[in-house]
Amino acid sequence: MNVFFDEDKLEKGEQLSQALSQAIAASNLTIVVLSFDYASSKSCLAELCDIMGRKGTQQHTVLPIFYHVDPSHVRNIVGSFKESFEEHESNRPLDEVNRWRDAFVEIGKLKGWHIQGGKLDRSEAENIEDVVEHVIKELNSKSKSVSKELVGIDDQKKKILQLIEEEDNRIIGLWGMGGIGKTTLAEAVYNEISPTFQCRCFLQDVSEKIEKQGKESLRNELLSELLNSKTCVDTPSIRSVLTQQRLSNMKVIVVLDDVGDSEQIDLMGVKHFGDGSKIIITSRDRQVLTNGGADKIHKVNKLNEDDSLQLFSTFAFKSLNPAPDFQYLSNNFLRYAQGSPLALKVLGSKLYTKSRKEWESEVDKLKEYAKPKISQILMSSFDELDEQEKNIFLDIACLLKGKSKKEVEEILSCLYDGAMCGISDLLDKCLIEVDSNGVICMHDMLEEMGKDIVRRESKDPGERSRLWSLKDMIQVLKYNKVSISCIYIPFFFLLIIHIMTNVLGYNMESTQVLLC
Repeated sequence: MNVFFDEDKLEKGEQLSQALSQAIAASNLTIVVLSFDYASSKSCLAELCDIMGRKGTQQHTVLPIFYHVDPSHVRNIVGSFKESFEEHESNRPLDEVNRWRDAFVEIGKLKGWHIQGGKLDRSEAENIEDVVEHVIKELNSKSKSVSKELVGIDDQKKKILQLIEEEDNRIIGLWGMGGIGKTTLAEAVYNEISPTFQCRCFLQDVSEKIEKQGKESLRNELLSELLNSKTCVDTPSIRSVLTQQRLSNMKVIVVLDDVGDSEQIDLMGVKHFGDGSKIIITSRDRQVLTNGGADKIHKVNKLNEDDSLQLFSTFAFKSLNPAPDFQYLSNNFLRYAQGSPLALKVLGSKLYTKSRKEWESEVDKLKEYAKPKISQILMSSFDELDEQEKNIFLDIACLLKGKSKKEVEEILSCLYDGAMCGISDLLDKCLIEVDSNGVICMHDMLEEMGKDIVRRESKDPGERSRLWSLKDMIQVLKYNKVSISCIYIPFFFLLIIHIMTNVLGYNMESTQVLLC
């Protein structure tokens, strides 16, 4: 906090000092203490004019303290203030005085603190404490993290804050695939609004922690944080009336990150939190949020092209923009990542300080293999599926991506009972999407992950559960290595190849061209 006092020497200058002007321009918030003879100072009025001008053009907060001064006297310019302005008019340019007057009237209309100083007024210590508390909250809400992790989330953060302001929205769900930025978004919102709540807690990796330390242990961790005392609840529900009453009297903000089961939400006792409490829950499964009682569910969006390039460049070049001779190559990686913050960060970090030749090599590799660090998080979504869902996911990743939802349902219904339900589950988990034309879509990273899972089944393509590469199909049939398990999905193409090669004797190369 920089303090500027109106010393006599400041009155001698015609303009604000450079230091003062720069301090005003660089600040997020200005406190103006308006005393009885404030308007008599030309430098104070010039300073105020600069401050109020920046308030109108920048995100600059102005907080007035009316110190033994009636705010109505300021906005109406009466009493000593009127006398001061009349004196300025006699020795200063009229247009300058009018600018001062406009700024003085404007600050008189702002909400601030009126410190009267009478016997019935609060002590100055109490007023100072009130001002400091308000300023800290205001700066917390205005502060923007310079973290490169937060590129492109401002619009989504604004939407979540709007949902939180609505009284009926107690539980707000953030839904999306792994690595899309749910936790980052929840953290940004939490950091902005948590100072306004009585108690707060950000519980990260809920599913993982429950698996490692147990349900009751994690709940006790949350309750101990909120109640500011060691709390132990060893039963499936919070039966202690005292604990329930204490929670019901508290307005809290809680983030439950990466929830995999709606029971985990109930377990944390969110229904006992007091009026005005807000619970933000992130999950890869929309149904978990629905079953968990979410009042509103926000699907976390991919980054747009500009934000993707900025985030990628931040990691790949330690700059907001790519080097000119790497622009085209950067676009290749952007197309592969498709707006996934995780993919952009991992790829950018891997390419930092690499040569152009190495970049070109990485582009070629991306066409065949998923990046380990990315697939590690994406694999966690796959591992949570049941056996049928895994099969459906792999069928779509390897063979059915790009086909209409109706066609995919018809094909898979021939293979699995409840295939439509499985497809619906994959949609809820953001592992597949349906575009406006009713076509099944899948993120390229998920597609490559699925194909990589099948590749790892065997080095021999004939022993794998699915074949999607025409080259592999021809090789398998040519040497009669095909197993029953890899026929049932691409059976039509395989049958054609088999008939043309083994029955009709067609050349393999011409068959490949025909089928392509």
